[in-house]
Amino acid sequence: MAGNDWINSYLEAILDVGPGIDDAKSSLLLRERGRFSPTRYFVEEVITGFDETDFHRTWLQAQATRSPQERNTRMENMCWRIWNLARQKKQLEGEEAQRMNKRRLERERGRREAVADMSEDLSEGERGDVVGELSSHGESNRGRLPRISSVETMEAWANQQKGKNLYIVLISLHGLIRGENMELGRDSDTGGQVKYVVELARALGSMPGVYRVDLLTRQVSSPEVDWSYGEPTEMLPPRNSEGLMDEMGESSGAYIVRVPFGPKDKYIPKELLWPHIPEFVDGALNHIIQMSKVLGEQIGNGHPVWPVAIHGHYADAGDSAALLSGALNVPMLFTGHSLGRDKLEQLLRQGRMSRDEINSTYKIMRRVEAEELSLDASEIVITSTRQEIEEQWRMYDGFDPILERKLRARIKRNVSCYGRFMPRMVVIPPGMEFHHIIPHDGDMDTEPEPNEDGKSSHPPIWTEIMRFFSNPRKPMILALARPDPKKNLTTLVKAFGECRPLRELANLTLIMGTRDNIDEMSGTNASVLLSILKLIDKYDLYGQVAYPKHHKQSDVPDIYRLAAKTKGVFINPAFIEPFGLTLIEAAAHGLPIVATKNGGPVDIHRVLDNGLLVDPHDQHAIADALLKLVADKNLWAKCRAHGLKNIHLFSWPEHCKTYLSKIASCKPRQPRWLQNEDSNDDESSESDSPSDSLRDIHDISLNLKFSFDGDKVDSRGNIDGSLGSGDQRSKVENALLTWSKGVAKSAQKSGCTTEKGDQDSNAGKFPAFRRRRHIFVIAVDSDSSSGLSESVRKIFEALEIERSEGSVGFILATSLNITEIRSFLVSEGLKPTDFDSFICNSGGDLYYSSLHSDDNPFVVDLYYHSHIEYRWGGEGLRKTLVRWAASITDNKEKGEHIVVEDEETSADYCYSFQVQNPGLIPPVKEVRKLMRIQALRCNVIYCQNGSKINVIPVLASRSQALRYLYLRWGMDLSKVVIFVGESGDTDYEGLLGGVHKSVVLSGVCSSASGQLHANRSYPLTDVIYSDNPNIVRTPEECSSSDLRASLEELGVLNG
Repeated sequence: MAGNDWINSYLEAILDVGPGIDDAKSSLLLRERGRFSPTRYFVEEVITGFDETDFHRTWLQAQATRSPQERNTRMENMCWRIWNLARQKKQLEGEEAQRMNKRRLERERGRREAVADMSEDLSEGERGDVVGELSSHGESNRGRLPRISSVETMEAWANQQKGKNLYIVLISLHGLIRGENMELGRDSDTGGQVKYVVELARALGSMPGVYRVDLLTRQVSSPEVDWSYGEPTEMLPPRNSEGLMDEMGESSGAYIVRVPFGPKDKYIPKELLWPHIPEFVDGALNHIIQMSKVLGEQIGNGHPVWPVAIHGHYADAGDSAALLSGALNVPMLFTGHSLGRDKLEQLLRQGRMSRDEINSTYKIMRRVEAEELSLDASEIVITSTRQEIEEQWRMYDGFDPILERKLRARIKRNVSCYGRFMPRMVVIPPGMEFHHIIPHDGDMDTEPEPNEDGKSSHPPIWTEIMRFFSNPRKPMILALARPDPKKNLTTLVKAFGECRPLRELANLTLIMGTRDNIDEMSGTNASVLLSILKLIDKYDLYGQVAYPKHHKQSDVPDIYRLAAKTKGVFINPAFIEPFGLTLIEAAAHGLPIVATKNGGPVDIHRVLDNGLLVDPHDQHAIADALLKLVADKNLWAKCRAHGLKNIHLFSWPEHCKTYLSKIASCKPRQPRWLQNEDSNDDESSESDSPSDSLRDIHDISLNLKFSFDGDKVDSRGNIDGSLGSGDQRSKVENALLTWSKGVAKSAQKSGCTTEKGDQDSNAGKFPAFRRRRHIFVIAVDSDSSSGLSESVRKIFEALEIERSEGSVGFILATSLNITEIRSFLVSEGLKPTDFDSFICNSGGDLYYSSLHSDDNPFVVDLYYHSHIEYRWGGEGLRKTLVRWAASITDNKEKGEHIVVEDEETSADYCYSFQVQNPGLIPPVKEVRKLMRIQALRCNVIYCQNGSKINVIPVLASRSQALRYLYLRWGMDLSKVVIFVGESGDTDYEGLLGGVHKSVVLSGVCSSASGQLHANRSYPLTDVIYSDNPNIVRTPEECSSSDLRASLEELGVLNG
């Protein structure tokens, strides 16, 4: 734990007491001829990962005790406590081994089942099984650009892009992001990722064929940070703008767009952002829609220009990008930067915190679920190194390298994958700006000419470093890293201190961040720094090691130049390095490198071939590699030349070319109905006129189909498979004609109505969402229809005045299918026209009410189906779910099945299952895990207090359906009020966040609370903001007047 790393000092001290065992002997022997040192045993077995919260206090007390006997007693007590920690370590290692073995077995079983499913009709598939135009993701290759296989081809392709006008959206939520004077290192959230996303946006904005790039982040208007982070928009001008400004359009270029979400006047860490993600998604959706329309006017001939891709960076942005991708139906890319499962495993191995403590501190399980959703939704996952794919992403349920290769092989043979999808992993190393870097060709023997005032022209940081050295002309070994244990700087100092030839030939410079006072540093960083200072003193390295207290970000290039001027070497000795951007920076300045052989440096070295790789645990290997490069001038010059020759492969233009080529390989997606010009005309109209209504009807006639009896619509748009006949088509045409006449008639008579006349008239102006002052969504997941009936009755009574005026509309969002909804309406004496829309099957279907409810009560939006069908597994998914349901049996009831497929309530985009005993089924997270392991992407929802399971497309949900209505019909989400119970279905949390307002009906659906919490891997408090001003709770057993008072509290009603 932070603040207790001083224990290193204690253990180093007791190591010096008495003789220790010989290094060649095993410290696991408790006795060996009387020479066993228990302190050395404790150090070797424990120090790498264990401490306790009060060790510091105990050590100080022991140190201050004068009585040798009491001091020895305290020391012995600490030794026993460390021994206990060692025992805990063994226990944790055993648990970890069990977890890993269970995960391996689950993955192997899932892989076997997936391969068995796909091999059922292999011979038929090889003859051309339905995938003549499928990619490695099981989707169409139609319209794709050819792969880019060489630099020359890439250059030719880049020239072809000049006629294109791409719109790209990047998302990076946490930290403080601005274009200039980035405060890197200000806190743990403002680090390398901030620099990466800003430079990526700037570089993409300068590429041919890219018209606009938006980097979306959080707007922070807090007195504790600079005012610039509160600016809504900031342009990122290209670094090399020669000839580019003339080509830029009115809204072209790269921009930082800051979306307000979360506490308005507070800068909060990334762990506390999760409850505010839906609010960001709604704000970002509004920005993208408006920007698409603006770009459409400028470059799209009046048609909206949608993003060609939405790219999320880190888990929080990945979660947001997935929701935006689903809401807009555009491709998604994802870059993890650092991964939650990897961090969780490291923290568990350290043993300082339990799993619950880790989750409480880092919200790690919410982060992992966001990364799993990102795998579900992403077309492409961009990594920096192959190691990230093979050792980190393979820890996730949603990615299996072996199964991915099998899927790719099947696609190459034109064999169906039966609804299975795997994101494409692509290695694209981060880029760098090199145009301002001039490698130094001189050496320390050539003095620079003084300035006019007689002072040296050396950069100030050179003077700050060289003042440490007794001989500053010696080659400099440079390390640039935080004083973090993972960076392994203590091993570097030991290697330098114990190698006399290296000390005689070179100096060592450690750039370890900035500090004013060691006591003010975090415990871990302070401990590492103190250990380094003690090692300097131990090996008497004064005059040979520099460790300046301060440097600015702008000083870093000068530091590299100084090391190159002395013919020095750059070293990164980290235990594991995910990428190693400093290695590229050093190579660009002409420095050979020595780097860890674990992680990204392997890939960098393979490309640059400008140094040596070492085992970071072997200090002798580190010393030998450094000595070899420093002593052998020919080798030094060869490594320098190789680095400078190949460094362009890590430039931003090279990165962006590869990046854009990968985007071009994605299947283009966008809202389908916008391909129709009439629909675009309708979208741009905001007037409340009869002609506007008629345009709505014309649009509907093109884009919607009628459901006469509420039964499910098949994948071709037919109702019960029978709409293909001429007789049925005639019925549809007659219904449309009658409906259109009814609209015109109601428009003419809009001023003359009965009590409900206005409402009926507004219903005739279909769709009426954008003309409503408020939309009320009833999403109460009651255990029975009587509970839903009571809630609907109270809500209608509370809003009776507004209903009669026609100023408000209602949406019913439920897990029921349309047939069950119709039965419910009939039983309660309600009309379909009492609601503007019905979100059915937990978000798997979307219906609208029509004027003639006797014959044609509901209209299904088939474009909604095309909007949510991304990665829908279809029949392959259904078969796997049926097999899973058959495996859930009640042993006490002689193997009776607990989960049974419900074919009657299932639909094309919702597979339903009835649960006989909700207490015996596994949590929904286990079902999602099982589907992900088999590469099946879906959203599993437990409904009706666990008595029903709905499985719908992965990016479909009730909350996503509301965003679709905003996109499709212009329904203002800020004017939406959602009524929910105290708990509900397992998609409940999605209904409580965002720019809309929510009313929680206390006492309603309270029995589902336990089931809901058991079904998620993280507590509800991690994702729901307790002080959200947009959420109010009613009194228990509230009346209609209580509901009205709650709405007035939200500012929805004027009172």
